[in-house]
Amino acid sequence: MHDFSFKVPQEIVFGTGRLSSLGELVHSCNSSHVLLISDRGLERLGVVAKVQEILSRDNVATDSYLDVLPNPTVEIVEEAAQAYRTSGANCIVALGGGSPMDVAKAVAVLARHGGPITAYEGSSNVPGPVEPIIAIPTTAGTGSEVTPFSVITDEARSHKLSVFSYEILPAYALLDPHLIMTAPAGIAAACGIDAMVHAWESYTSLAASPFSDAMAEKALDLIGSNIRRFVANRKDIEAAEAMMAGSTFAGIAFGWARLGNVHAMSHPVSGFFHVPHGVANAILLPTIVEYNALADHGRYKRIYRFIRRTKGQPIENFTAEMLLDETRQLLRELDVPERLSDVGVTADKIEAMADDAMTSGNILVNPRSTTKKDVIALYHKAL
Repeated sequence: MHDFSFKVPQEIVFGTGRLSSLGELVHSCNSSHVLLISDRGLERLGVVAKVQEILSRDNVATDSYLDVLPNPTVEIVEEAAQAYRTSGANCIVALGGGSPMDVAKAVAVLARHGGPITAYEGSSNVPGPVEPIIAIPTTAGTGSEVTPFSVITDEARSHKLSVFSYEILPAYALLDPHLIMTAPAGIAAACGIDAMVHAWESYTSLAASPFSDAMAEKALDLIGSNIRRFVANRKDIEAAEAMMAGSTFAGIAFGWARLGNVHAMSHPVSGFFHVPHGVANAILLPTIVEYNALADHGRYKRIYRFIRRTKGQPIENFTAEMLLDETRQLLRELDVPERLSDVGVTADKIEAMADDAMTSGNILVNPRSTTKKDVIALYHKAL
């Protein structure tokens, strides 16, 4: 066992109906004026108005920036940062999936330290504390409410930049399972697979520790037992609760153990072809599972136990192929695309995507050593 350290510096509030406590959390941040960062989809669904009503009831002044898009760009961060400065707010509420939370983290950095977000790309380049953030996930997928990462698309480079710093962790994560129960089946599936891959890759990561393993194992158990049930019926409250908790546990796990080749390779797919992050992960997963099998030292059997449909039955003569088959079957049941070509990826960008993937720190903690040549071959196989 190698040396490790961990901390959970946030307060995590979980429970059906707990959204109503948002105003109390704002006041706990010594604030009475927030910028709400979200998107137009949640505005159309009435979720933004609900949050605004709760804040108003608790005497919190609210300005809003609602133009966040999937795979948010450097330009969106600049617009949202300007909205924060103009508003006079001193706290940020991030409402939505990973995109609003990524933007909120970036805005919190720029509001306190200035500059373009590109200046903070990489690891530990945020010089100190940032503006307080309250993160409210509306999907069970990214785990961004508990992770020290902000992922922003730099369109000038067709590149997804990552800011990694424990300074950008939200002060509070407010988890209300009611908020994920209106998701369409396709979004629930893509987000659920994203959460599962977070737990999976942090569990097999070379940087894994007993702490991250505990979080990852519980996440795999909760997600593996409930993802089919939740996608089939998003009104199933028990499944919704399990998926939301599992997503958060997976986020904590990869916040300390990092990920692997699936995420290293999926970010360029999204950056070059605007493929939703969870979909890119789902398509790449079987290819990477097969590639990493050579490095397995017992973890594949444990993952198989968590995700298989026939839980509780003895596992005899386990092979990595059994996990691969189970993974492919799960993805078919969830009706996600099987090949990169199904979502518009073309072979002419593979070389550039491989260059981008090799800049990811996740490559370094993937259980099987990986070169650029390997990444190119893996992209072609997934294509």
